[in-house]
Amino acid sequence: MTDASGHAAVSLRQVDKYYGAYHALRSIDLEIAPRERIVICGPSGSGKSTLIRCMNRLEVPDSGAVLIEGAKITDASREAVAALRAVGMVFQQFNLFPHKTVLENCTLAPVLLGGLSLPEAEARAISYLDKVRIGDQAGKYPGQLSGGQQQRAAIARALAMEPRILLFDEPTSALDPEMIKEVLDVMTALAGEGRTMVCVTHEMGFAREVADRILFMDQGQIIEDARPADFFAAPKSERARTFLEQILSH
Repeated sequence: MTDASGHAAVSLRQVDKYYGAYHALRSIDLEIAPRERIVICGPSGSGKSTLIRCMNRLEVPDSGAVLIEGAKITDASREAVAALRAVGMVFQQFNLFPHKTVLENCTLAPVLLGGLSLPEAEARAISYLDKVRIGDQAGKYPGQLSGGQQQRAAIARALAMEPRILLFDEPTSALDPEMIKEVLDVMTALAGEGRTMVCVTHEMGFAREVADRILFMDQGQIIEDARPADFFAAPKSERARTFLEQILSH
């Protein structure tokens, strides 16, 4: 579960998160190994997005600790800032800057945060846009792209910082059905490249094919942590069985 330095890629230790009186995460303990591929699923409101957003400090736990490669990102330290650069995130709603081209969206962070020159950042961005199969769209603005192309641009933007850990928060849920496959195909290809991947999704075919482990959440807790074959064949909890029946019947 650790790399050569002895650290897990991601560790959560007794993490609790509240929104007012609402207890969104309840004493979460989790270790994710380097290069491990994790799918998080569960009903709406179960805490999935809150959990993944705690992994890059978009949400700060009320108690407990989150560590990236051994550095505690819940601290406001230089080590925390450095560790967070190892983490890339792809959101549900793309979050591209509409007034910048696809290429400009992908070069902004490598220049401002990564210290690359603009030519270096552009060369890197184009290589990743080619990887997600939209290199020919680099000069367009997000509004000129389909939803699937925008999400692939968002993936290229995350990759342009060359993260070792890639987080996906329901990356296909805002897409039309015919565009889902093109994004999942890109994610499946990325899964074979040795990065740590954590993905919140309802796409169970993707989960079955790509995940090393599936975490099933309900009411702010991880109630199942299983290999895909075991999770799909014989989920342990009644809640997971009901969830799978509803998802797989659609």
